[in-house]
Amino acid sequence: MLPSTLITGASKGIGAATARQLSALGHHVLIHFAHDEAAAQAVASECLALGAASAHVFQADLSHADPLVQEAAVQRLFAFTDANLPPLTGLVNNAGIVDQTARLDQMSAERLQRMLSVNVLGPMLCAREAVKRMSTRHGGHGGVIVNVSSSAVRQGSPAMYVDYAASKGAIDVFTAGLSKEVAAEGVRVCAVRPGITDTGIHATGGEPDRAARLGPSLPMGRAAKPEEVANAIVWLLSEQASYTAGTILDVTGGR
Repeated sequence: MLPSTLITGASKGIGAATARQLSALGHHVLIHFAHDEAAAQAVASECLALGAASAHVFQADLSHADPLVQEAAVQRLFAFTDANLPPLTGLVNNAGIVDQTARLDQMSAERLQRMLSVNVLGPMLCAREAVKRMSTRHGGHGGVIVNVSSSAVRQGSPAMYVDYAASKGAIDVFTAGLSKEVAAEGVRVCAVRPGITDTGIHATGGEPDRAARLGPSLPMGRAAKPEEVANAIVWLLSEQASYTAGTILDVTGGR
């Protein structure tokens, strides 16, 4: 049976690069998106051209203030996955946001709630649904969950977005705990921790040139390409990483 992988936030950036690379390996892929359907459909077309066994798209807004509404959106996403793909073997929790650079004393409660909804609650709900399908405890045949964290957890992003850094710190702790919870049930849980990567996420923080501006200051002299982070995700999903669980893999160019 060919692998079947759901990638959240896959209409662009790291998620799209991951979908393309998995497609070249023959995966069935489901490309989740929040807003840009045209971009998601374009990625799906590329995935089919690269050799995906199938490529589907599904919209779900993972930022709702009401956790029950957010939970229902996640459940619809997984119901669509069940209906259109073979049994799920991989989940890439990639969907995430930043906001405008600011100090904590300038941040609204609404901003903080949205950050935690998208970057923490969303991945946890998605992982919960994946475990229900993958775990041998629930009659599954195993699988892999890869969470996308950030090197911001080490610096804390002061006077920029401490809320984002804190949300990714939660992902690191969640990865460590869940990996131990389900390792004996055939489910490996890992994470990648990208450094500064040349994607559109910086523009949403008001700094569209951030990767180009800060890249030369990094040990390797440049920002990462999305494909370089995707390489690590794809490896963690593969059988080559069959004894790797609980690992948080830095992809930071030496930072």
